[in-house]
Amino acid sequence: MERILVTGGAGFIGSHLCERLVMEGNDVICVDNYFTGSKDNIRHLLGSDRFEAVRHDVTTPYYAEVDKVYNLACPASPVYYQYNPIKTLKTSIYGTLNMLGLAKRVHAKILHTSTSEVYGDPTIHPQPESYWGNVNPIGIRSCYDEGKRAAETLCMDYHRQHGIRVKIIRIFNTYGPRMDKHDGRVVSNFIVQALTGHDITIYGDGSQTRSFQYVDDLIEGMMRMMDTPDDFSGPVNIGNPGEFSMLELAHEVLRLTGSRSKIVFAPLPQDDPKQRKPDISLAYEKLGGWQPTIRLEEGLKKTIAYFDELLSKGGVRATNPM
Repeated sequence: MERILVTGGAGFIGSHLCERLVMEGNDVICVDNYFTGSKDNIRHLLGSDRFEAVRHDVTTPYYAEVDKVYNLACPASPVYYQYNPIKTLKTSIYGTLNMLGLAKRVHAKILHTSTSEVYGDPTIHPQPESYWGNVNPIGIRSCYDEGKRAAETLCMDYHRQHGIRVKIIRIFNTYGPRMDKHDGRVVSNFIVQALTGHDITIYGDGSQTRSFQYVDDLIEGMMRMMDTPDDFSGPVNIGNPGEFSMLELAHEVLRLTGSRSKIVFAPLPQDDPKQRKPDISLAYEKLGGWQPTIRLEEGLKKTIAYFDELLSKGGVRATNPM
């Protein structure tokens, strides 16, 4: 049994990670300020003597005796990180700085969750970890993009200067149960719109692409990365190389929900990437042959079932009850 700290542990991804860590017999401290996280995501864990939930903002120091730290705390959808861009940047920088300081003090290993957004609007496709990115430093997405880039810098400087055992992963678009229905990410947007009979909104002409990873595949990759030898820090892309256009995703959601929603188009937001696809050859090499196992159709069915139940409980009639 290990004592493990998860920042952002009540969020969509964090709650799945906490659940997996508890199931494997670890003592887990979940730290979250509930800005984008929810107690509902971790309610089923609260009765476990191996799980502890703490309301705390990582922009201020936190002290605990732990063996490992998973640093997930940061708004990850444009709706939330653009709501308070200064707070977003502070969370990435000060939050990571505080967790690195904790790891230094207690000699813990720390995994930092970075993002495919560090590649910006890429000029190389697919994106390998060696690509330095094409990021607008003063755009409306910069608070998140540049915050995560700065956090990677902090991780590597702590590793080089203080010998901290650091792991960095770059997460590509991830979806699954416990996504917030209002978070503005494309998978949750399309599913909620389809189930409630609203028009499905595509920004741009729908030709821009993304690679969609089911949350269980991500959690497996994260835990394998944490267990790699201490002399390997990454960064490592964790994502699904299957590539789909927004229009293809919309039609797949309509098919699986049986919805009669119409597809409508709106202007493309500033600095929205046109292509996004991970090169996962390094993950396969370093993480024991890791690669995604859940196909988009299978993952969407599970996610649709989750949102169908959630909307039904909220009194919103779904167009295709499941």
